Amino acid sequence: MTSTHSQGSEKQEELAALKHSVARLMSDASDESAVRAVMDTEPGYDTRVWKTLAELGIVGLVVAEEHGGAGFGPLELEAVMEEAGAALLCSPLLASGVIAAELRLQQLGDTAANERLLPRIATGESIATAVLTGDSGCWTTAGVAVSASRQDDAWSLRGRGSYVLHGQNADVLIVLARAGDALVAFEVDPSASGVVIEPLPTFDRTLRLARIDFDDAPGVRLEAQRPVEDALKRTLDLALVGLAGQQVGGAQRVLDFTVEYAKARVQFGRNIGSFQAIKHMAADLLIETESAISAARFAASSLAEGSERADEAIHLAAFACADAYVKTAADSVQMHGGIAFTWEHPAHLYLRAARASAQLFGTSDHHRESYLRAVGG
Repeated sequence: MTSTHSQGSEKQEELAALKHSVARLMSDASDESAVRAVMDTEPGYDTRVWKTLAELGIVGLVVAEEHGGAGFGPLELEAVMEEAGAALLCSPLLASGVIAAELRLQQLGDTAANERLLPRIATGESIATAVLTGDSGCWTTAGVAVSASRQDDAWSLRGRGSYVLHGQNADVLIVLARAGDALVAFEVDPSASGVVIEPLPTFDRTLRLARIDFDDAPGVRLEAQRPVEDALKRTLDLALVGLAGQQVGGAQRVLDFTVEYAKARVQFGRNIGSFQAIKHMAADLLIETESAISAARFAASSLAEGSERADEAIHLAAFACADAYVKTAADSVQMHGGIAFTWEHPAHLYLRAARASAQLFGTSDHHRESYLRAVGG
């Protein structure tokens, strides 16, 4: 018992130290003025900050040490994403360092491709992204809208991938496609003939999404060591944990600056924080935020431990964290009054990020249904 408690305390200290180091970087490199400057650029991220993230091991967080990464897992990812979400970090971290790296490394297990590409992903030299769904955006195998056909030893792809994270910035595409009745993964060069990438408009300007059309585009089949359907699910599990961390980090930051505003803002000769209505709203948001943080961290620990109930924990976190972020950001606008409706106020940025992230990798209703199925199962 003592040994287990000691190991748990040591792990918490490691996570706290990791969060602290990332928080320091965010305060220096991703303050509000930096976010506003970067989100208006075409790529939507700062290459200097991306390089620093790589040097600190953040980009290669879930990449195995043998391929130049940190070799960490869901707990560390969730902790890092809390700080990234709090700072509204503009970067391809979730696309390249999490989804593409996890799909390629942990799940598909193509040894030759891993040895060739993962070190470049871990160091940030290469930005990879995954094409997982079509215009339906359902983020399940049913949503795959690309087909593959083979002639001799060559594969060609036709169809469309949509809502591709940083698709316009990637130099490596991992594309899921249907080859007959089978789901197959391919590596595709985005500059190859037959590949057309179109940036998508986004409600959240810190987010970059793209639509990618394939018209007889050449692809290299990845030799999967497990069913691709299983690899997709496991990859999205990790992505959902990362997204939940990002959402609760944003919600906590919004709550913090809203409470500070309520303490300082004076109306009718009193701080508005002393008004009963504001007190009740703040208390509700505190409960929402703390509950969501617990859900995100429990999902991370469940996935890390390989718990039989990990599916329940992940889907619970997916809808709880999304809803808490939206509510906290929306109520923050109300508590700030008219000033928060202006583009110049940070509450506006967080509200957009909250509403956009609540649609990414499935809606809250989708994850509620998945949670109920997991509990019933």
